Amino acid sequence: MSIEEKRVGTVDVLAPSGPIVDDDAEDLISMMTNRLSSPNARFVLSMEKVPYIDSRGIEGLVESSESLMGRGGRLRLAGVTATCREALELTGQSEKVDFFDTLQDAVRSFL
Repeated sequence: MSIEEKRVGTVDVLAPSGPIVDDDAEDLISMMTNRLSSPNARFVLSMEKVPYIDSRGIEGLVESSESLMGRGGRLRLAGVTATCREALELTGQSEKVDFFDTLQDAVRSFL
């Protein structure tokens, strides 16, 4: 899995490409943790190119989401594939994140 990093306005975007499993999940979690360490953590996880997420990936999303909620924010996911959304819903974790159809909608949500 590769992870593209870009900036859209004042929002950081992490865009993984490939399944979020095992060591790749750890890499993504590390990148999200770095974003969360900033005083004004504003980032979106673009999941358009993620066909599958395993339990460790879900745990990482939940950890990031709980960290953001503790600071009054929410984890924003853009373009989540049906399989990944279903995995989040089946595990009861979908309430802990905000879903957006497009990256632009997710970025605009910070305004």
